Parts: sequence; structure tokens; C-alpha cells
Amino acid sequence: MLHAVIMAGGSGTRFWPLSRRLSPKQFLTLGRNRSLIQSVFDRCQPMISAERFWVVTNQQLTTTTQQHLPEIPEAQIIAEPCGRNTAPCIGLAAMLIEAVDPDATMLVMPADHVIQDHQEFQNAISTAEEALQENPEQLVLFGIPPVSPETGYGYIEVSKSDSQPLHQVVGFREKPDLETAQHYLQQGRFLWNSGIFIWRASTILAAIRTHQPEIGRLLDELRSQIGTGNWNEALQQTFPLMPSVSIDYAVLEHEKKLSVVEAKFDWDDVGSWEAMSRLNPQDEVRNTAVGQTCIVDSNDCIIHSSGEQVVTLLGMQNCIVVHTPDATLVADRSDQNAIRELVKRLEEQGYDRVL
Repeated sequence: MLHAVIMAGGSGTRFWPLSRRLSPKQFLTLGRNRSLIQSVFDRCQPMISAERFWVVTNQQLTTTTQQHLPEIPEAQIIAEPCGRNTAPCIGLAAMLIEAVDPDATMLVMPADHVIQDHQEFQNAISTAEEALQENPEQLVLFGIPPVSPETGYGYIEVSKSDSQPLHQVVGFREKPDLETAQHYLQQGRFLWNSGIFIWRASTILAAIRTHQPEIGRLLDELRSQIGTGNWNEALQQTFPLMPSVSIDYAVLEHEKKLSVVEAKFDWDDVGSWEAMSRLNPQDEVRNTAVGQTCIVDSNDCIIHSSGEQVVTLLGMQNCIVVHTPDATLVADRSDQNAIRELVKRLEEQGYDRVL
């Protein structure tokens, strides 16, 4: 049966001050009705019942996760003792799923993507499931046809065949510079790596044992403790020993049995405040405003106000203004990566109360 795994351990630093350690990006609505993590759950309905959902998050976020997704059984919200990137995360989920459903297929998704066309998303999942029925040993990825020369995404080079619903993977490409990204766009055989995957739980576990034997050995040690009174203690002791490595680098780049579904659905990897302009309406001079705001003689700005505070802009261009009850961000829109550095500086100066 098909199980869904939501990876929800991220911090969302670039969405400060709205994103905090105890309420990071996946719990934000960003001007929409449902939080990002709730939206992942929504778009998998009705293909996957709540009883077959699993969330991997960190210990500090289990309560908030339960509040956002009360439909998911509490035992299936998995608390990592520490962050160890996606390979240990996926391995842990696969091991627990296989223990209850040895023939399980698992759909793996980050908690912070926006996909609005649910029907096309479900169609892509069905295509991948059919491919796995024909060849259960495949590892299937979802690639997004690029619409711009994006330098912030990894790429998958594929061998295209119009007669097949899936493409074979030729190789992976790291985040490129602008010239290389433009070349990828022109070639037509490079897809954005969405970070969404589907495979048999047993297949990915076998691949982890092959390519990351240390992770595989530690997972096998944990397996013997599933369902016992020693599980939590064993997880606390064993999981931090695993190397911190992504599933792409640890496994996928070394595997031969890889296929890619070329996604027909819209996709947004919501990485920074820039996403607000893509997810919400803009006025005639390209301002995006959420909350109580008043804008005069300003253009190309992103404004977000929480609560009753009215945020006003006068004579501003290309800026971000985000107000919360205890912190306010005013930033140049062209340098959003610097927000990470700002958060580090706040920590260094002892402003933990706003982090």
C-alpha cells in the first residue's frame, strides 16, 4: 500500500521574523488558508488515508505538528533526536513503515512546497505507482520542467523519450551559475530536482545498506527495538551516530535504477520571502501585501503584517517589510540570503527571545 512521508525538520531561517525555532516555515500560511504542512496532507487526499501518513520532525516540533495534523496517528509523528539530513530521515521512516507493511510503497515529500494543482499531482503519483508495479526495484524521482534559469535548484539530466511516461536519469547537477542554468533551460533535457520521491520501503533500505553501510547498520540495530519499551532510548542513542548526509548525495547519485516522472503540476519550493509575490496577488506596481497595510508611492515591495499593527510604506522600492508583535524586519529584496546572517547576528547578540 502507498504511505506518505512528510519531512518536516527544517528551520526556515530566511522567513524570519515570522518563522521561529518553535514555529518554523512549514507551519506558516504565507497569506493562504492552510499552513504549508497542512497543504501537503490536503493534496494527498483521497489517495492516502490519514492512517498511512508519517511525519519526521524534530523533538521540539512534535506538539505543533500534532496540532496542525490531528488526523495523523500520534505514533506516526517521528521525533528525530537531532538533525541528520535526508538520508537518515528517509531511512528511519522506511524502516518503521516496512515493519508494519513489508510491501509498502512510500511517497516522500518535503513539508514546505506549494503545489496548487492537486489533480495533476495525484496523476503524477499514479504514473509512478504504475511504473513501480512493473519494476518494483526502481527509485522514482519527480522532476520539474524549468521555466527560468534558476540558480537555486539542483538539476536532473534525463534521457527523454516521448513514448514513455518516465525518463531515465543520466546524472545529477549541482546548483549552477546563471550561464550554466541558461544552457540547461535551452537544452530541454534538464529538470529541477523537486526533492519528491516514490519507492518501495524495502528498496530504499537496500540501497542505503549498499551505499551507506554505516547508516544501514545503525538502522538495523534500531529495528530490533521497534515496539519495545527501549525504543525511545535506542533512538536517542543511535540516531545521532548516523552521518549527516542528503539522500541525493548518499544514495541516488550512486544508483543505476533511477527514473524520473516529468511533473505536469505547478511547483514552488518556498525558500524565502520572495515566494510571497508568487503565491499572493500583486498590485499594479508589483507590491505584495498580506495583513493590515497602507502603501503609497512604493513599488516591487513585499509587506507582511501580523496582528492589528498597520504597516505603512511611503516612497519605497524593492524592499521587504515583515512585522510581528515582537520583531520587525526591513530588508533589501535583492539580498534575501542575508537574512540567515542576520539571524546568526541576533543569536550572537543574545536576542534569543525573538528567535
